Amino acid sequence: MTPQPPDPDKDPAGIAQLEHALRLAEAVVFASDRPVPPQRLQELLPEGLRADAVLTLLASRYAGRGVELTEVAGGYAFRTAPDLAPVLTRVVETPRRLPRAAMEALAIIAYHQPVTRPEIEEIRGTSLSQSTLEVLLEQALIAPRGRKEVPGRPTLWGTTPRFLEQFGLRVLTDLPRREELLAGEAQPGPGGATGGSLL
Repeated sequence: MTPQPPDPDKDPAGIAQLEHALRLAEAVVFASDRPVPPQRLQELLPEGLRADAVLTLLASRYAGRGVELTEVAGGYAFRTAPDLAPVLTRVVETPRRLPRAAMEALAIIAYHQPVTRPEIEEIRGTSLSQSTLEVLLEQALIAPRGRKEVPGRPTLWGTTPRFLEQFGLRVLTDLPRREELLAGEAQPGPGGATGGSLL
């Protein structure tokens, strides 16, 4: 339910305070290079105003505009309206695409985390180069998650908030279920062959 602003005739001070909070939230989200969690905004708001309510109201004000306020990766960020994305791809430079090996490794990490490099290699059915891991690390899509208590104590890998942001996910549970992906891959291709699963 969208929070209702105070009635300016009955509470002029309240409406002024809310408008200030909305401007503040807008500025904080705009200036941040990462999604802004409600708790970070809450620290800046006057007592009595809830950050989640302010962000919900701000999102409703941006609804239908060229830029919308979107909940992503545990916070809020401005994003291009989905219906305009196809037009923008013609004029806006997109980030460099990940190599296939890096995408495969990232998918395995996302669905099996925390996971070690040997486990990734076992699932992929092929070795994983150090340079592939470095690409994912450089783009801050994965990070170490401790070490597995087995001989050699290999590093455990998991995804980061940047991964959620990059793929437009609020939380990891927003990922498609592996069963859905497997069902899609099991459909016969043009030659009647079926693809193997990476996940």
